[in-house]
Amino acid sequence: MVERQSASMSSDSEVILCLLPSVLALFLFLILIRRKQQQTRLHLPPGNMGWPFLGETLGYLKPYSATCTGQFMEQHISRYGKIYKSNLFGEPTIVSADAGLNRFILQNEGRLFECSYPRSIGGILGKWSMLVLVGDMHRDMRMISLNFLSHARLRTHLMREVEKHTLLVLGSWKENSVFSAQDEAKKFTFNLMAKHIMSLDPGKPETEQLKKLYVTFMKGVVSAPVNLPGTAYRKALQSRSTILKFIESKMEGRLKEGKENIDEDDLLGWVLKHSNLSKEQILDLILSLLFAGHETSSVAIALAIYFLPGCPNAIQQLREEHTEIAKAKKQAGETELNWDDYKKMEFTQCVISETLRLGNVVRFLHRKALKDVRYKGYDIPCGWKVLPVIAAVHLDPLLFDQPQHFNPWRWQQNNNSGASSSSYTSMTSSNFMPFGGGPRLCAGSELAKLEMAVFIHHLVLNFHWDLEDDLDQPFAFPFVDFQNGLPITARRHQNQSHINPKI
Repeated sequence: MVERQSASMSSDSEVILCLLPSVLALFLFLILIRRKQQQTRLHLPPGNMGWPFLGETLGYLKPYSATCTGQFMEQHISRYGKIYKSNLFGEPTIVSADAGLNRFILQNEGRLFECSYPRSIGGILGKWSMLVLVGDMHRDMRMISLNFLSHARLRTHLMREVEKHTLLVLGSWKENSVFSAQDEAKKFTFNLMAKHIMSLDPGKPETEQLKKLYVTFMKGVVSAPVNLPGTAYRKALQSRSTILKFIESKMEGRLKEGKENIDEDDLLGWVLKHSNLSKEQILDLILSLLFAGHETSSVAIALAIYFLPGCPNAIQQLREEHTEIAKAKKQAGETELNWDDYKKMEFTQCVISETLRLGNVVRFLHRKALKDVRYKGYDIPCGWKVLPVIAAVHLDPLLFDQPQHFNPWRWQQNNNSGASSSSYTSMTSSNFMPFGGGPRLCAGSELAKLEMAVFIHHLVLNFHWDLEDDLDQPFAFPFVDFQNGLPITARRHQNQSHINPKI
């Protein structure tokens, strides 16, 4: 009897195994039929949905030069237009290289669209990260960041800290030796954010240990989300856990002193004293701001170091602008930069805008349609992923003349080709969105521009630098990165009275 039952069970298993491929094939067929029926009912943009599940994700994420939109985007725009459908990150997707649609998406955040990053990003940054939060919770977290990054704080405390950390990094540069400009930019922004967020001093053992953990963490953020032993993603999750324990220990140490005695000079103290966030929410907020404040600003500074040697006229004009500022400081008997000095850096702002436009630190954003939306005759179905590709707009030849050419003068009001001018006020452009837009406009955008301006000020006054690897260029993975670290050689300027003696 037992043998018969065993034989029967074995026979049933064989039948199931034989039928399994047919069932899967039928399942895939039904998915394709349902997709086809949906598309016939709606007027979707043209495009290619690719393979089931995988879609076209692998082609979309294939690395390419950061100063272009990549072969995938170029081919799809050429074939389908600036708005097309695809299947990316496991979801049906509308991709937009259209400036008008991108603005429409960002301006209707929370009404027609909402932020929708892949689960792997939330898994590593945390469910309370500002990057993945939506609705009221995101608004509250953003308000905390904006309050701490107030205009008054930027003008005083943060201005001093930015210059201090700039001088610390540039002062360590060894003349005529090859080093990684990307690593130096990362060192500058990490030390600044560690001090700004948790009052950690550069060079101290705990700061250096946190930096090592953060490097491992970042490698996982930009890797494939494969949670298996030995993978970058698994190592990043482990580093995340250790980083959160470190932040938690700092929190507990301050809370022991009593809430009324907490020093609010840094973000951690400010949040503990002025917010009602839970411990888990504070941990994710601190980690996500360390990520956002460090990574994007360091890439932008590295891009400026990369672009400027190819445009000697821009370096010359920068030196003239900053020499005038330095001479005025010396005549006034002042040593530290102040907010008035920063506002005089008008051509510098043109260089910053052009660096962000051509380099595109943030390539695209993840959104999801909350309702059925119709735009320019096309339907965007509720629940579909929507990708506004910021880089495609910044590199559109119909919007920017010779878009792949580094030309800071395009941002002048008179828009000449580089001749001297009394005004370098950058034009406001609705097509220029390096920090996103709408309710989710980057809370640290003003700090990022301040960091770049102060770093450029001391860089051009004190150094001449050469790129040592002509083949090392910024690549989009999709996060922008220099594969070889952007090696440079720097030489100090000689016999110039405006050189800062601290460097």
